[in-house]
Amino acid sequence: MANKAVSRDAAGEPAASAQRIDKWLVFARIVKTRSIAQKLVEGRKVRLNRDKIDNPARNLRVGDVLTVSYGGRVRVLKVEGFAERRGPPGEAQGLYVDLSPDIATSEQDAPEIGEDAEDEA
Repeated sequence: MANKAVSRDAAGEPAASAQRIDKWLVFARIVKTRSIAQKLVEGRKVRLNRDKIDNPARNLRVGDVLTVSYGGRVRVLKVEGFAERRGPPGEAQGLYVDLSPDIATSEQDAPEIGEDAEDEA
């Protein structure tokens, strides 16, 4: 029999290579409960690598990019890891990189309503 190498986490346990989207959203503290996460996915408020999805059991992998529309905000998150439980905020923030555009910066760069290029005469 051939031995297969199994990647392990810091505690020596086998590291997860994938995790359900609904679980990850809760463990990463994006939403409070798994039922909220499931409703978001089923309501097509979540995109996985730019594709709308409706299956909360779909697996995420490290490097995937999620776009989540929740609470009047759109967040773009790159998956960096997985967790076994909903941990403290500091631990949860290590599960992703937030790629969302900074709201304050985008508002400053956007032209005012009614602001057009000046007419050259």
